[in-house]
Amino acid sequence: MQIAAQQLGQHLQRGLKSLYTLHGDEPLLQLEALDTIRAAARAQGFTERTSHTVAGAHFDWSEVLASGGSLSLFADKQIVEIRIPSGKPGKDGSAALQQLADMSRDNDSTLTIVLLPRLDKLTKSSAWFAALDGFGISLQVDPVERTALPAWIAQRLGAQGQRVASGEEGQRTLQFFADRVEGNLLAAHQEIQKLALLFPVDVVGGVLSLAQVESAVLNVARYDVFKLSEAVLAGQAVRVQRMLDGLQAEGEAEVLVHYTLSEDIRALKRVKDAIAHGRPLPMALREQRIWGLRERLFERVLPRMGDLELSQMLQDAHLVDGIVKGLKRADWPHSGWQALHRLALRLCAVCAPPAARHGP
Repeated sequence: MQIAAQQLGQHLQRGLKSLYTLHGDEPLLQLEALDTIRAAARAQGFTERTSHTVAGAHFDWSEVLASGGSLSLFADKQIVEIRIPSGKPGKDGSAALQQLADMSRDNDSTLTIVLLPRLDKLTKSSAWFAALDGFGISLQVDPVERTALPAWIAQRLGAQGQRVASGEEGQRTLQFFADRVEGNLLAAHQEIQKLALLFPVDVVGGVLSLAQVESAVLNVARYDVFKLSEAVLAGQAVRVQRMLDGLQAEGEAEVLVHYTLSEDIRALKRVKDAIAHGRPLPMALREQRIWGLRERLFERVLPRMGDLELSQMLQDAHLVDGIVKGLKRADWPHSGWQALHRLALRLCAVCAPPAARHGP
């Protein structure tokens, strides 16, 4: 049975199950969920813990099966943790996980916790994952998106007795904080804890000013090209420039950034052409495999995009393709990163809401 991350505490209050599966690519939130389950288990007498990390195609699952199916020699109850960093247990692992899931029904002395990375749709439909989900509790640990990050930071500050100032200053403080830690939730957690040490509640009264946050919070943001794509399609020019600078500093390949931007441009053009040939927008998006947040962004920007704008963007993408591969183009920067900045900001301007394009 699947539950949301925010439901875990309430679920554990009703009773501990014998099998849990945690999957997702956010290490901090997965670790916190794991610690919550461990604490509930310790309170119920699970005093021994063993851990197994599945590595390589020839991993021996017999020891895992023995741990999951036997009583502890030193304690009445035990926790067995199984980490599968690749998310692919293989043929033997698939059979072993299904066996462990079945064994968990009649084994109140063993708590089994399976830890996985983010899973794709195909993996979630596999027999082994269906067994884990069917016999136990599965919890998907999703990352905190940029739009939700200020509220997440405020909640974490509140948990340690701190808050930002009210009104516009407080909103600016949270936005500044979010810009500094975007894409790096573990570091964000550490920066929040640091604020508790630097500005103790009994000294400053718990209210953090913008100046205090600016002086204390390090720039630990981490970006990826997929988030860059979302920012461009949302027309967030300032964020796009910051992300491009971050990707360059982190050593990201110029060709990968270009591919991401140009693929968005091509997808916009293909969907626009499909609509011109009579396809309804939802059907055209499905045919181009545009899902989730990108689907919503496409739905917002496509109706106000002209064919001439998209054709020019395609031509610009072609020119920048040559630049990042070492060619020189008239009227374009010779630096690949500078050319990517120009391409991204041009697309960003096309995608920006009308008020952002033309002003009030």
